[in-house]
Amino acid sequence: MPIPKLSETTIELHTSAQSLKRGEAYYLAGNVTRAVRRGNMVQAVVEGSEVEPYRVTLPFDDAGLASTLFCTCPYDNGGWCKHIVATLLLCLRQPEIIEEGPTLEQLLDRLNDVQTQQLIQHLVKKEPSLIDAIEQYINLSAIPAPSNQPTKAPRHTSIDPAPFRHQVRRILREAVRYLEDGWEEDPITEELLDVIQRAQEFSEQGDGNNALVILEAITTACVEDWNDVEEFGAENSEIANALNEAWTEAILTAQLTAEEEIDLQVMLEAWQDEWDCDFSMSLEALRQGWDDPLLQEVLEGNITRSGVWAGDAPDCARDLALVRLQILDRQERDREYLYLAQAEGCTQQYLTMLTRLGRVEEAVEAAATQMQSAEEAFALVQTLKQQGALEQALKICQSGLNLSGHCHYQLATSMSELAVELGEDELALNARIQIFKIQPSFSDYSLVKELARDSWSTLKADLLATLKTNESWKFTDAKVYIFLHEVMIEDAIALVDGLGYYQSALIHRVMGAAISHSPDWVIANACRRAASIMDQGKSNEYNLAIKWLEKARAAYLHTGQNLQWSAYRSQLMQVHSRKRKLMEMLKSPDLD
Repeated sequence: MPIPKLSETTIELHTSAQSLKRGEAYYLAGNVTRAVRRGNMVQAVVEGSEVEPYRVTLPFDDAGLASTLFCTCPYDNGGWCKHIVATLLLCLRQPEIIEEGPTLEQLLDRLNDVQTQQLIQHLVKKEPSLIDAIEQYINLSAIPAPSNQPTKAPRHTSIDPAPFRHQVRRILREAVRYLEDGWEEDPITEELLDVIQRAQEFSEQGDGNNALVILEAITTACVEDWNDVEEFGAENSEIANALNEAWTEAILTAQLTAEEEIDLQVMLEAWQDEWDCDFSMSLEALRQGWDDPLLQEVLEGNITRSGVWAGDAPDCARDLALVRLQILDRQERDREYLYLAQAEGCTQQYLTMLTRLGRVEEAVEAAATQMQSAEEAFALVQTLKQQGALEQALKICQSGLNLSGHCHYQLATSMSELAVELGEDELALNARIQIFKIQPSFSDYSLVKELARDSWSTLKADLLATLKTNESWKFTDAKVYIFLHEVMIEDAIALVDGLGYYQSALIHRVMGAAISHSPDWVIANACRRAASIMDQGKSNEYNLAIKWLEKARAAYLHTGQNLQWSAYRSQLMQVHSRKRKLMEMLKSPDLD
């Protein structure tokens, strides 16, 4: 399979019932005309309702699909569109027909400098708006990265803010045009977040002063031009939050004079009022800086219960601490990092930094009293594994499974893998059982069987009982696969009997297994589903009706009811004689 951890359940979780049904129809009709894998990305061409086909891009990594998939269609009704669904079904069911293509890096490696320049000129000629992105990239690349030293240096800015201001205004102008045309998809947020990220890249290189120049250009343009998109219901909260964090990091990275600090405070407060947003974290960073007496006490190791705050900590205290920790980490100020993480209750950061510094036993000992969530445990486990401390990682897995949180599946998976590697067979088995109970799958069912050996018969009954009592629709696929594997045909039939057409692949799977066991159910169910499509005259779905009829025919013939099938088919041809497209399909030799 080209995409790790892809399943029909994954597709169902991210897709509306209508898109799932239509995507299935597109897949079965062969609308995905080409699919190519390029490294960690699958690209496909999908024929749709327009003359030009749609183009689908599916980025992924070892953990599975990325959070954002792309299609050139205008769909925006929630979840993945039918073109994405059709492509994913192809990846899942026919991975062998996906071509292997070179990645962008591999393609560019074939060109010399002159050819690369010619390529860029050709692309800009076809898409003139690309020149803005090229100018942005060149502006950023032209500035040398400063060293990450905590010592003060005179302020120096050399970047031109104009391209950033122009880019934001262009994004907002184009958004107005899209919104006027009735687009429901958000045309603003993703593009603006990309621009803000460019400023953050300067902060990450230690160049806070140039980051401030860029952020001023971005924020000014947003505040001055936002009314144009606000008329269409655009909200600024996500953009304002990203700007607040970016301003905070830049302020704490830059070298500012007292006069510059005052100017920034005035600007931030004015924007906060005019744009009705929250820049409190940025303002707090500006007020405290790094010279605040209480903060200095903490950074020197003098930690009190109040941490870095004289009174009640503000709402932004934790987020501000996390930004400070990122900066201290970049500057390799490890001791101060640990002091601040401890003072501000950033347990995950404290424990993982101890581990990264090689203080593994100290981290494990601290975890015993300070670790409060499964997420903290999982982060520590990952860091311990990177350090080669497998036995300690296994111990943290066991502790973490008893804590509250939402990553018990990941923790149990790590525990099983570690236990196998360390030869702890019983722990590996127990972990795999927990995994199955949290998120049932056929692969985990098989792994439990493999690990259980002589105790499998007892465990099998327990797992099947757990499966039967699990009423979550998310695991329907897993339940069907396991029931069919164990020849529990009636249980599989009960699961799919009432399912809609968007799960037709699963129903077909059960029908295939049930033909010899419950042919009457196959006949009745398949004929009902086919009739629903034919009676409503859904010509674009006739191919699906024929597939249901093929299942009904197989069940009729299996029970020796050849004449009954011929009579039923003749009746269908008589009833639907005016539907030319359907009649051609009903005359197919496959239905003889």
